[in-house]
Amino acid sequence: MVPKKIFFTKGVGKHKHELHSFELALRSAGIEKCNIVNVSSIVPPGCKIISKERGISLLKPGQITYCVMSRSSTNETNRLIGASIGIATPKEENSYGYISEYHGYGNICKQMGDHTEDLAASMLATTLGLDFDPDKAWNERKQEYKMSGSFIQTQNITQTAHGNKDNPWTTVLAAAVFLE
Repeated sequence: MVPKKIFFTKGVGKHKHELHSFELALRSAGIEKCNIVNVSSIVPPGCKIISKERGISLLKPGQITYCVMSRSSTNETNRLIGASIGIATPKEENSYGYISEYHGYGNICKQMGDHTEDLAASMLATTLGLDFDPDKAWNERKQEYKMSGSFIQTQNITQTAHGNKDNPWTTVLAAAVFLE
């Protein structure tokens, strides 16, 4: 199977049991009806990014669904947790892209999202044998990276939440979901 489509989703769940908070995060993300299989980080050449709404409409209950997922849970009141997925794709459609995942504590959405985009762009650059410094390669006006003459587009999806005293377990997730 080589995926032809990909979409991004995120969710948060809170419950007195950790597993149930994860289930609620899956529901919030719209992928609870799937049998999730975690995969690594390559976006196939020509894989089209589609909207979350379109992607979810293509899912069937019980479907084996491949995704790159980042998730984090806490039972500490007010603890800030986050999960983020970043993607870097070359503008050339015949080249593959890269996905990174990151989860952690104490980072706001923008910091976490920027970090995962930098990770994805850096990992893609090293697999292509290119030198890459995210601080020097970023073009603010065009919102893209330039490395060795090639332009790289990046984006992220990030979910953060604070731990909750009323429902001791909080889970966040972000996912890049592959479809045929």
